[in-house]
Amino acid sequence: MKNLRLAAFASAILLAVASAAQAQNQYIGFVYPAGGQQGTTFPIRLGGQSLVNPAQVVVSGEGVSVRLVDYYRVLGNQELGLLQQQLNELRKPETTVDDVMAAKMAWYEFPAPIGPPSVANEEQGLMCSACGRINPPDATVCSDCSAKLEKPAAPKPAATDAKDEVPKSEKEIAKQNLIERIQKIFAEDERTPAVRSQTELVFAEVTVDPDAKPGRREIRVVTKRGISNALSFYVGQVPEVARKPMKTMQLPVLGREQLAQRKRPPEEQVLRISVPCTMNGQIAAGEVNRYRFAASAGQRLVISAKARDLIPYVPDGVPGWFQAVLRLHDAKGNEVAYNDDFRSDPDPLIYFEVPADGEYVLSINEALFRGRESFVYRITIGELPFVTSIFPLGGRAGEPVAIEVDGWNLEETKLAPPPQDAAPGRYLLAAANGDHLSNYVQFALGTLPECQEQEPNDAASAAQKVTLPIIVNGRADRPGDGDVFEVDGKAGETIVAEVQARRLGSPLDSFVKITAADGKIIALNDDHFDAASGLNTDHADSYLMAKLPADGKYFVHISDTRRQAGKEYAYRLRISHPQPDFELRLIPSRIVMPSKGSASVTVFVVRRDGFDGPIALRFKDLPEGFESAGATLAANQETIGLALKTSLTELEEPLNLTVVGTAKAGDQEIVRQAVPAEDRMQAFLWRHLLPADTLPVLVYNPSYQPPAERVRPPIRDEDLPKDVQRTLTKASVAGRLNEIERLYQEWLLTDEFTNRELAGIEARLIQ
Repeated sequence: MKNLRLAAFASAILLAVASAAQAQNQYIGFVYPAGGQQGTTFPIRLGGQSLVNPAQVVVSGEGVSVRLVDYYRVLGNQELGLLQQQLNELRKPETTVDDVMAAKMAWYEFPAPIGPPSVANEEQGLMCSACGRINPPDATVCSDCSAKLEKPAAPKPAATDAKDEVPKSEKEIAKQNLIERIQKIFAEDERTPAVRSQTELVFAEVTVDPDAKPGRREIRVVTKRGISNALSFYVGQVPEVARKPMKTMQLPVLGREQLAQRKRPPEEQVLRISVPCTMNGQIAAGEVNRYRFAASAGQRLVISAKARDLIPYVPDGVPGWFQAVLRLHDAKGNEVAYNDDFRSDPDPLIYFEVPADGEYVLSINEALFRGRESFVYRITIGELPFVTSIFPLGGRAGEPVAIEVDGWNLEETKLAPPPQDAAPGRYLLAAANGDHLSNYVQFALGTLPECQEQEPNDAASAAQKVTLPIIVNGRADRPGDGDVFEVDGKAGETIVAEVQARRLGSPLDSFVKITAADGKIIALNDDHFDAASGLNTDHADSYLMAKLPADGKYFVHISDTRRQAGKEYAYRLRISHPQPDFELRLIPSRIVMPSKGSASVTVFVVRRDGFDGPIALRFKDLPEGFESAGATLAANQETIGLALKTSLTELEEPLNLTVVGTAKAGDQEIVRQAVPAEDRMQAFLWRHLLPADTLPVLVYNPSYQPPAERVRPPIRDEDLPKDVQRTLTKASVAGRLNEIERLYQEWLLTDEFTNRELAGIEARLIQ
């Protein structure tokens, strides 16, 4: 009876804890590596918080599947003490595990290590275990260090004892696996983490189909009580390597920061690669990662890094992201290339024409030598196509457009515009050479008539005459170049001049003004903040709306404030009467609802060209089991809550929803889809609505608790300690019982150890 009482009491505690935790906020702060090559399978780890009871890891788009492997929660000090006791006992030769534990642990799948592959694909060849050199698949010795190359042996069906080759029993294998699992938990544990919101770890295995579309995806963790935010995850096209992952970074102490820095063995300082390659790594405080490779004279290498691109905003540091720096050195140690950003993009990019055969070393570090486990990067190097600019930056929907492309390694590449039937909006385009796609660049489709700037038009006396409404596609051709456009206006008429350049990837820092025929300035603008541009921190595009004082000719001037110029300094200048419009952002980028419950999201509106009318919001084509009354953003209102109810008790997998807003501007109906977003802080101060691709919804069971997979054998009376004082109350041991039961159900404690601990508590429990 005592055993039954104790077990029931522990189960009640677990249920209470589960019920109290139903309103969790699932969050992931990093995924490492943040992508992988087509046609490969590789391990990843995700760090975050409130990820208890993970159910799956999902990647957007087709061609990428993920298998959940394991989850490490943050253990309490007493739980770690229990594990240490269990580990000490397992190390004793006479200790065994029970049959049930053996059946589970003998085949337990540990998180696969992340590191340089021992064998790459056939194109990449064999990697030398001694120096890291990648050799041809048929090589027998390393071309660098002459070490013998061996393909990894096929896994043995059963472990054997090294001394006498006697096969180990299943219980012995299970015991060793349990020891290794507990040791891994201790290795990952950090009592004073620098970032507590990244200390829970989810381990998974990703498989990318050979024909999966290259480029950016989004990855999320789905638990039994919610969905995490989305992070960037890339499908690559060239062989990849990944450095060993960082453990959770220790909180540095002022004046003793070096004590918190990662200690790495010499073999991890410089990793040898073979071009082309994508290198995955994490930067710790004070750290520099280096890669050595051989290159031939005449090679045209593009070296592109993704760092800020992967995790755009860091709330507790300046500048508010991982500011990566790339350096390239030759065999003599001379620096031959350097970059810390590419134009207005904080992520660095190097184009290097190899001058001579030899060895080169590429290094990456953080500009201020900060570091943490979320400072994840991907560097791709190779003779790969890369588009640096296009012209024009957009076109009119339904009309053909010829796109001029500039960049590197673009011979025999093609860049196709959006389809003729594509709707107005922004599109990502890439150049293809048959084998590889280039990077993606933005291309805008509009509804207004378009034209191209025509030189000379540098002054009002030589202005290019245009008829409203119009979008002018132009660029600054030479330093100090300014373009002027003449329009006819009437008294009381309102004219809008808006530039899209920086928001489309152009380095142009525009300045716009409207002048009258006598040269008097009617209106001017340098920078205009666009709240809908959530990834942009440099709002360099100009916007103005001016009321004309009299009939006559007016001149719209555009120039670069820094007087810079070049093919890449392109712009789209809209000159028109007001075009009332709006954009919608919705936070958070996921909806989590309890059984037969409700939830709400916040919708933000960014009003354009003076539009101040009401906007009706609704969920579009809601699945069965969901309902919403919608909401209306009143005139001039900027935010509102939008509620959603469900009659469902649970959803096994998330469903993607869509929210649309409808409004009237005169006789025109405007319908816009809300973009899911996350509210993110940059550098202690600025907030941004970071866009996401999808809006998943999940219905969870608030009373869910993990099924009790294990049933303990009963505690025998002879197991109870004799002659001990009964000094414990149920309240005083509640936490301890919960810890033991939870670790037991997580397959971290043996039956014998668990029963001995429980028996000790039972013997001291006041009746």
